[in-house]
Amino acid sequence: MDITRFDVIIVGGGPAGLSAATTLSRALRSVLVIDSGSPRNGPAAGIHGYLSRDGMSPAEFLSIGRAEVLSYGAAIIDGAAVSARRTPDGFAVTLGDARQFSARRLLITTGLTDVLPAIKGLREQWGKGVVHCPYCHGWEIRGQRIGVLGTGPLSVHQALMFRQWSPDITLFLNDSVDPADEEWEKLAARNIRVVDGAVTSIDAPDGVLAGVTVGQRMAFGVEALAVGSRMEARAGFLESLGLDAQEHPLGVGDAIDADATGMTAVRGVYAAGNVSNLMAQVVTSAAEGVTAGTRINADLIEEETRWAVEGHFGVFSAASEAAVARVVLGGRGHGLESAPLASGSSPTVLPQRNTGF
Repeated sequence: MDITRFDVIIVGGGPAGLSAATTLSRALRSVLVIDSGSPRNGPAAGIHGYLSRDGMSPAEFLSIGRAEVLSYGAAIIDGAAVSARRTPDGFAVTLGDARQFSARRLLITTGLTDVLPAIKGLREQWGKGVVHCPYCHGWEIRGQRIGVLGTGPLSVHQALMFRQWSPDITLFLNDSVDPADEEWEKLAARNIRVVDGAVTSIDAPDGVLAGVTVGQRMAFGVEALAVGSRMEARAGFLESLGLDAQEHPLGVGDAIDADATGMTAVRGVYAAGNVSNLMAQVVTSAAEGVTAGTRINADLIEEETRWAVEGHFGVFSAASEAAVARVVLGGRGHGLESAPLASGSSPTVLPQRNTGF
């Protein structure tokens, strides 16, 4: 089977992946972005906290980002990665439709999945009346009647956070939260109401959140509901590489372990954005993508310099990289391009310089 080779394959076309693709393409690297088309913030009306992009719809943000990536010569394909394996010269990624691609380095920016409680009407309001992050949505619901759905130990903290944006906060324990004595004191001091019992439905007549029902009949009016979801990294396809998501120290989900530059425990595999940082906002994910891109390029430079010192260029020679460039860029390339040779002429070979090594 023909496997198309790249310097870097990026799995995930969100803010982290697209930012990394731009950075690497501007560094004259051949890059492939594989995107499943299911962004975490897709249901939201707009992104926030991103200077100059405040309020922009997630779809518009990604469209602009894709156009920028393509303008620098990277390739973007739609599809879901189902497996990855190490090869003698890097990695091979297989998609759900059996297509395969290979690269010297692999960057994972697949994001995460929000696992929500199984409560009637909750999923339908996710990203609308039901929100998660106060820094992403607090301004838009400021001063409203805000409910906080208890899902675990951090729900009290979440209620105290949203109290910054409204004096009218109700914490629904939902048979999931048992506040400690100190937490009860904090809730009382901040005038946060507490409702015991299991929440059975999220009420949104005509599609607009209006309230929460506890038990069979107890209805409480709220205009917005904050929910702490369980956040799970989209990284199942990495198990074949021995890279598993690890439980977050706060117990809010699992993520791929990576250092500040995106390096994981598997040599040559990097991660950025929500797949490795559950708390990252859009702007944070974009910044992590840039950081990972620069680190990957530095890694590739180190490898190519070692090849040069050793007197060879490995499987990714100038000829193979030129072949990828022709596939990806068509008639447009970076740097110098060779003019066609006249009939019967031979290419000029420059003498090798003695570097002293």
